[in-house]
Amino acid sequence: MTPPTNPTPRWLLYGATGYTGALIAEEAVRRGHKPVLAGRSREKLVPLASRLGLEAVAVGLDDMRGLVSALEGLPLVVHAAGPFVHTSEPMVQACLAAGAHYLDITGEIPVFENTFRHDAEAKRRGVVLMSGVGFDVVPTDCLARYVADKVPGAHELELAIAAAAQPSAGTAKSMLEGLPSGGFVRRGGQLQPWPMGQGVRRVRFSDKERTVVPIPWGDLVTAWHSTAIPNITTYMAQPAAVAHALRFTFPVLRRVVAVEAVREQLAKLVEARVQGPDETLRQRGRSQVWAGARAPDGRRAEAVLETPEAYAFTARATVRAVEEVLAGARRGAFTPAQAFGADFVLSIEGVRRMDLPT
Repeated sequence: MTPPTNPTPRWLLYGATGYTGALIAEEAVRRGHKPVLAGRSREKLVPLASRLGLEAVAVGLDDMRGLVSALEGLPLVVHAAGPFVHTSEPMVQACLAAGAHYLDITGEIPVFENTFRHDAEAKRRGVVLMSGVGFDVVPTDCLARYVADKVPGAHELELAIAAAAQPSAGTAKSMLEGLPSGGFVRRGGQLQPWPMGQGVRRVRFSDKERTVVPIPWGDLVTAWHSTAIPNITTYMAQPAAVAHALRFTFPVLRRVVAVEAVREQLAKLVEARVQGPDETLRQRGRSQVWAGARAPDGRRAEAVLETPEAYAFTARATVRAVEEVLAGARRGAFTPAQAFGADFVLSIEGVRRMDLPT
């Protein structure tokens, strides 16, 4: 595994006291980094900073001057405070103002689209903007690029995820925010609404076939940028009964969570009760990603990635992305595979890639 270029890299980790933020902080220290831990609450930051021997700074996302001041002398931010549809833009603006690279761990489609809207400004400011450097979307993005490279001229890309994890509170709250928007696919290069529960199919992973159902994953944006394939569908493995029932249950759920007051109450409930996977599951769990690319003349390629449990993967992938950005000379908005290539995912501990017969 590639070591850090700087013996003691320093950068800002915002949202450090959240479930995933703390995992990233621990992995960063393990890799020889000294991130400055940041967030809204000094009371929450100090114990974590003391345990890891790191600096801490308390600043809110509504304090632009404070954010820019916190970034003084630091080359990069990892933004780990969601839901990112609400929190990403203030930090992007602070990074552009301070001349610091911006990385986040979002999986939210509007956030990816917004990040790419800042591409020209990022180039002018000499910084990298990169959303999705965790399980969303490093494995899928890299595997999409891998199969696309095997099928020049591919016009169809499918991606499927079988994740062995329960969500953290932050992930669950981001999912709540996205539910009212419903499903999407990409067709002819454009995002299009897609009825949830429609398009259920079977996919062959490395161990067995699974039932998968289309979901609005971030690769509907990132894989489009990474591969230029115009027709993209993203799937999640689900029990067959759940997948087939979605077309009936989702419309009711969508109407309920479309009410802002309901979402707010559910978010409070999530914050109080959802803990995320414990250490045993993070150490033992495995996730899989499948990708298939097809050309109009029938040429096709399929491959599978096996990865560590999603949150363990996110911590490792995020710190590796930090190392790559700090070591490079890239400027602008990128996906992970655009910036680092299809094999970047293989540099992350515990990842294995396999070609499938077609």
